[in-house]
Amino acid sequence: MDEPQPNSPRRRLQELLAIPERQRTEAEWDELNELEIMLAPGNREGAPEQGVRRNATAPAGHPKPSGGPHGKNPRKKFHRRPGKGNAP
Repeated sequence: MDEPQPNSPRRRLQELLAIPERQRTEAEWDELNELEIMLAPGNREGAPEQGVRRNATAPAGHPKPSGGPHGKNPRKKFHRRPGKGNAP
């Protein structure tokens, strides 16, 4: 009758985080680390896979503008200021 109800991973994470660090057991630290890894944004279901490049198109399906020969950040031209030289 007094079966413990399964907690969601997020709720269990919050419970473990509520325990002061000095009072956590090794098992609680291990469980906390596993939950943090499992719930990390890159490890969630439906998250985009790392290292996979997406098609370079805008949301409407139009190709992105190239922005010139150097892409988004073309090199700026710098002009040298004349030196002070030996002015009196």
